Amino acid sequence: MTSQHLKTDSLHEWLLTPAGQYLLQWEQACVDQAVSDVFGFHALQLGWPELDALQANRMPYRWLGCDQMMAHAVDRQETFLTNYEALPFADVSLDLVVLPHSLELSCDPHATLREVARVLVPEGRVVILGFNPNSVWGLQKSAGKGAPDVGDLMGHWRLRDWLRLLSFEVQDMQFGCYRPALQSERWLQRLSWMDTLGSRSWRIFGGIYMVSAVKRVRGMRLMGPAWKTASALRGKVVTTATKGME
Repeated sequence: MTSQHLKTDSLHEWLLTPAGQYLLQWEQACVDQAVSDVFGFHALQLGWPELDALQANRMPYRWLGCDQMMAHAVDRQETFLTNYEALPFADVSLDLVVLPHSLELSCDPHATLREVARVLVPEGRVVILGFNPNSVWGLQKSAGKGAPDVGDLMGHWRLRDWLRLLSFEVQDMQFGCYRPALQSERWLQRLSWMDTLGSRSWRIFGGIYMVSAVKRVRGMRLMGPAWKTASALRGKVVTTATKGME
């Protein structure tokens, strides 16, 4: 069994713990809100099958791509194996891509993000979830206590730079999970006040962040529906600029 399989299996086990369920609950609520108003036809989630990142989206074609087949992903519809750095989709063919910790778990996060930029249509959206290194969770991960092992953590400021280089415009950023990654349900409940205080007083130090960004294409102008243009012109007075030509 490879080290990647061991890491994935141990991560799945960690997500079943009280701390893992606390994380998944916040992520599910946050992603549901982020994708519910994204329209189009084709949506993709890469990895992290414990989270149903597309359940609140209404696109007719939705896929879950994993870099290895796992038992807990078999029940999900439209699941397929793929390399995150070489997605089996044509250029500008997807309207939405969700990356729940996919960059942290990818062998080459730069290449993964470039692939996302390639397959997204102009004005397509990417939603990214990551562990915040500047947080209690980040400290726990560095110390090997409590937080899961998901590879190198990526700060949200660094991710912003990567997105900007690929012509993405960040539309929204959320932070959550201010309680420590404890394995005691009782203590997690006792520390619930930290989420309220953290979101008000130290927002950027949440254990998890979510970034939502739109792919911009320079020089492209989106045209409105033809019926709208015709309707707008119908009631207007048409004049000819002949005065300056006499």
